[in-house]
Amino acid sequence: MIIDLSSVLKDYGGVMRLCEKADIKDISFQGEKFVFPEGLLIKGKITNNTKSLYLSAEVTGKAITACARCLKPVEVDISFDISEILVREEEKESVSDEDVIFYSGYSVDMDEIIIDNFIVNVPGKYLCKEDCKGLCPNCGKDLNLGECTCEKEEIDPRWAALAEIMKNSETE
Repeated sequence: MIIDLSSVLKDYGGVMRLCEKADIKDISFQGEKFVFPEGLLIKGKITNNTKSLYLSAEVTGKAITACARCLKPVEVDISFDISEILVREEEKESVSDEDVIFYSGYSVDMDEIIIDNFIVNVPGKYLCKEDCKGLCPNCGKDLNLGECTCEKEEIDPRWAALAEIMKNSETE
């Protein structure tokens, strides 16, 4: 979503209101995939403070991702704030702050800003329900649907040789 900044650039101290829907493409981050079927809504403002522009906004919407335990699709609410300083590309030499976003011409790509802020604000994992039992590590059965028939006694591989000795000594 490209935002035309020409109106706010002409007016020092001016404010440009935002209320736009951003059609964000799927995001893969740390092994998780996020799909935004209805896009994300960005509401806020861009303020011209003479040397730069200040963006403050809230992003809301829904995402679909996989449950961290059972891998079923989960729809989650998304809500985070954006607070960024936008500086013209031509001013790059005179800016010492690394936490600014550079734009060229009279427009800025909001999709990149939204994606970067989403990645910073996304929780580590999502669950389909708080007591999700996940998948059996041996056979892969969804344990929310019932128990599997796998042997439950797990032996740490470092102790497997000792367990085998113990098993043999019991049969003798």
